[in-house]
Amino acid sequence: MNTDNSNLFSKEGYELIGMAMNVYNEMGGGLLEEIYQQCMEIEFSINSIPFESKKQLSIFYKNRKLDKFYIPDIFAYNGIIVEIKAVANILPEHEAQLLNYMRISKTHVGYIIIPRAN
Repeated sequence: MNTDNSNLFSKEGYELIGMAMNVYNEMGGGLLEEIYQQCMEIEFSINSIPFESKKQLSIFYKNRKLDKFYIPDIFAYNGIIVEIKAVANILPEHEAQLLNYMRISKTHVGYIIIPRAN
């Protein structure tokens, strides 16, 4: 059993960043987050990458499902959380949001993608 997670989804992460760059090169910066979301979904589809958009992550307390849930932008490759932010900079709350999504979904890899205008 390999307990080293340093290469976990490394090939997939490389592909994901390439797709994000394709979207940015085509669309540029400064658009709404929902636009980039849809463009990324198209990229995933074109490249036959397994993904779920706006997948609801259930939260449990003492084995009871709560009414509230988290919704990451994209759950890809059956193990990568992708959050798209149309902001100038990543803020601590963006990182906390991604880490919460990863903890609840029990995934070890997540990306925050920011298509910035230059």
